[in-house]
Amino acid sequence: MRIGLFAVGRLKSGPEKDLATRYFDRFAKAGPAVGLELTRVAEVGESRASNAETRKREEAAMLLKSLGDGSILILLDERGKALDSEAFANLLGSYRDQGKRELTIAIGGADGLDPSLYDRADVTLCLGKMTWPHQLVRTLIAEQLYRAVTILSGHPYHRV
Repeated sequence: MRIGLFAVGRLKSGPEKDLATRYFDRFAKAGPAVGLELTRVAEVGESRASNAETRKREEAAMLLKSLGDGSILILLDERGKALDSEAFANLLGSYRDQGKRELTIAIGGADGLDPSLYDRADVTLCLGKMTWPHQLVRTLIAEQLYRAVTILSGHPYHRV
C-alpha cells in the first residue's frame, strides 16, 4: 500500500525537518517488507485568502485534487479519535490487508480543515488533545509511521 503525506505549510530547514526526514527515511527503508511504501510528502503553501473559511476551502480543494481514486484519507485533527501506536499500526495493516492501494494522511493549515474534508475522510485521528504546530505534527506522524512498520514486522523498536 502506498502511503503519502499531504501538508499545508512548508517545513523550513532546521531540526524539525531533519528529524521528520530521518523518520520518513526509516519508514521508506523498512516499510516495503510489510507491504507499506512511502510515495510522497506533498507540501502546499497556505492559502492567501482574506478569511479563514475561504482559506480552508482552497486548501481542501488542493488536497482533494491530489487524492487518487479510492484513496484512503486520514485527517489529523485535534478533535479526532486518539489511538495508541499499536492501534494505529493495526489500522494501517487492516487497510493493507483489505487490498487498499493508496492512503493519504493530511495535516491542515493554521485555520484547520474544511468541513467538506470530514465527509470525505475515512478516519479522523488526533495526536493528543493539544494543538501542535504543523512542523511538530509532521515529525510526530513520521515517527508513528516508522513505529507502525516496526510493530507490524515484530521489530523490538516499539516496547510496551
